[in-house]
Amino acid sequence: MSAVSLPPLPPAPDEGYRPGGRSIADIVDREHRQLLALLDQLAGSAGAQRDGLAVLTAALSRHLSAEEQYLLPAVRAALPEHAGRVDEEIDGDAGLLAALKGLTDETLTEVAERVRRHVDGVGGLVAELRAVATQEELIRLGNRLEIAEEAAPTRPHPGTPGTPPWNRIVEPAVGVVDKVRDAVTRRPTYLADLPEPPRD
Repeated sequence: MSAVSLPPLPPAPDEGYRPGGRSIADIVDREHRQLLALLDQLAGSAGAQRDGLAVLTAALSRHLSAEEQYLLPAVRAALPEHAGRVDEEIDGDAGLLAALKGLTDETLTEVAERVRRHVDGVGGLVAELRAVATQEELIRLGNRLEIAEEAAPTRPHPGTPGTPPWNRIVEPAVGVVDKVRDAVTRRPTYLADLPEPPRD
């Protein structure tokens, strides 16, 4: 019996089957490093570039949405003793999204502090999840996380639901609207859109 709550998945073809993809733990760790590197890059410039702030906003919005849809519910199911920590992270995410609205050079320091707290808090939960979940579970969750990120909003919407099932319904719909706005305004939303993407 699986310790981790997974979305409905097709049965594995045989006992030795290993799904393709990356572990949710590896994906989240890498994204945390990229976000911190982007923050360092923006803080190190004379004035944060408008495109850099737009990409930071979009990357964080996608990242937090996908974590709340798959990572945090998996931690809550696999490690019920950490439900309070999960709730704290969801509250912290709402505060971070609120701080991201209208992100400017002046508010970048506050956002950076909130991101660092997020990385520390979620990083600890990821380490705990790694200890109890199988590699197959982590990979399957990683696949779901990547799909959720592609459909997620690219702008902060702190008022949207932070837990399933509603966030899995509402956020993709909001994401469609954001992506239309991004296309119309030609707003950059990916690290690769920057002239010098940060290294992780």
